[in-house]
Amino acid sequence: MSEHADIASLPFEKALAELEQIVTRLESGKVDLEQSIAIYERGEALKKHCETLLKAAEARIEKITLKPDGTPSGTEPLDVD
Repeated sequence: MSEHADIASLPFEKALAELEQIVTRLESGKVDLEQSIAIYERGEALKKHCETLLKAAEARIEKITLKPDGTPSGTEPLDVD
């Protein structure tokens, strides 16, 4: 079992909050090298998890399409690009 397996069960908000804490700790410069590497690796895993959750959320968002007269005609996937 991966040491970061618990990350997969974190909701987006908690994963992001932990990632922000890691960034703050690394930016402080008060963490020894070995611990910096370990928390950096966890931060990378948290970042990937957050990106995955965001992509899943984007896929669920739909855009309402309109008929020429302005009335709703249905929905289609939201193009975020």
